[in-house]
Amino acid sequence: MDHRYTLDLTWQGNRGSGTTGYRDYGRQVLLSAAGKADLAGSADPTFRGDADRWNPEELLVGALAQCHLLSYLHSAVNHGVVVTAYADSPVGTMAQAGQGGHFTSVLLRPRVRITDPDQIEVATRIHAEAHHNCFIAASVNFEVHVEPVTEVG
Repeated sequence: MDHRYTLDLTWQGNRGSGTTGYRDYGRQVLLSAAGKADLAGSADPTFRGDADRWNPEELLVGALAQCHLLSYLHSAVNHGVVVTAYADSPVGTMAQAGQGGHFTSVLLRPRVRITDPDQIEVATRIHAEAHHNCFIAASVNFEVHVEPVTEVG
């Protein structure tokens, strides 16, 4: 079964002269989809973007982290692990080569809180299952590493 994901992207960076020069236009974009809050995007500040807007690189790292979270919660239910908190501080690494570049890796660092101390091992182990089941991780051509921490509380 195929799934389709649609959105609208509108460039907001025309300062009046369009793309007459590299420094003459803004990198602001607006992402929108029916029934959702708009998301303000831009280029990374290194590439003349706005630091107060999400850039595509951050969105990719965020998509990987969110996909892992959702896959992990599903696996937790399947294994009877009760998760009461989950947080992550992922880091993506991109190598720039000339005007292009590519991601070389993303490190996910999930911190998971569970209720049963006897399930720490299984709660840690199912990160591998979650990674395998994550659609986004399966779609990228770079390594996604997971360094989980499991706590009881």
